[in-house]
Amino acid sequence: MQRREFLKHGTMAGALAATGNLAGARAASAEPTADVAPTELEARLDSQAFCLAAYDDITPAHAFRATDAASAKRWQRRARQRLLDRIGGLPTTRVPLNAEVVSTADFGGYTREKVVFDTRAHLSAVGYLLLPTEGRRPLPAIVALPGHGRGVADIMGFGVDETPSGQRGVGYAKEYALQCVEHGYAVLALEQLGFGMRRDAAARRAGPTENSCRPAACAALLFGQSMLGWRVWDAMRAIDYLQSRPEVDGRRIATLGASSGGTTSLFTAALDGRVKAAVVSAYFNTFRDSIVQISHCPDNYVPGLLHDMEMADVAGLVAPRALFVESGRADHIFPIAGFDRAAATGRRIYDAFGATDRFGSAVHDGGHEFNGVAAFQFLSRTL
Repeated sequence: MQRREFLKHGTMAGALAATGNLAGARAASAEPTADVAPTELEARLDSQAFCLAAYDDITPAHAFRATDAASAKRWQRRARQRLLDRIGGLPTTRVPLNAEVVSTADFGGYTREKVVFDTRAHLSAVGYLLLPTEGRRPLPAIVALPGHGRGVADIMGFGVDETPSGQRGVGYAKEYALQCVEHGYAVLALEQLGFGMRRDAAARRAGPTENSCRPAACAALLFGQSMLGWRVWDAMRAIDYLQSRPEVDGRRIATLGASSGGTTSLFTAALDGRVKAAVVSAYFNTFRDSIVQISHCPDNYVPGLLHDMEMADVAGLVAPRALFVESGRADHIFPIAGFDRAAATGRRIYDAFGATDRFGSAVHDGGHEFNGVAAFQFLSRTL
């Protein structure tokens, strides 16, 4: 199709839609079928094709290229600082936590404390500290981070208010905070900024599954920062809180999350050496296969990051500490082919650090959801 004919074709579709002839509009604007390659002009007008071409033009300045442990450590120091810069930096001082336990409950196998603490000026965090009734103190601990949905309520299995629903295996989260405490870990189920109890008024009015990620994440960009950087700092302050508790072994702390919780789990472990092990579910992939070409919430985006590294390079910043990644074969927003590619690169990086046994991965038959079977086996060995 010639350029003029193509543009006329597109204009005709718009005109038909404007006159209400929807059937004609659909016919006129039908996209090429899977077995028909786009023309050169079609490709040049396609926003996704442009983004992928721009990706392919980039050579990341801090991609992992080391071949031994010494050069890998040198790479890690440079790349970690660059990642800090890209997320907008982190506060240079820690405000007092001013932690407060606002309620307690006993569920037989574990106790639950609702806790509030300050993370930075003008901002507080809230979550639930779960302590197993049995188990030798001090306990290894997990910061459990929820994804989109109802926020921490999903990973706690809440029904109405803070009452456990009694149902298990529900939704993408499978109540993984409860799974953690049932495996014998102290758990701080942390509400992420923009979810649940940490949403703006408009999102709260809209319903329990609405979030305020978009306005907050976009405001962060205006400040030269990122929602991811804000959430990472909250998770780091959660570690501060856990280390203040006598029931917790501050040398054995992990992060764990699925979807957006997996994002924060990975980046927190990459930037905070106190994280001994991290579990990343329903997120780990290549940026190219997921975030670049599939629609995602703006809380996933860090300005300029692709000029420095891919997601597997971020994973390399965790090495030689323990990292476990999992994905579902049917995950429609983090495709399994991208997971396989990223996991292979992550394993190669860990090999270079001489820490092959500290990187674990698993693929399950589900979709965009937490599985955890192999993850808990990995944690029992590494944490």
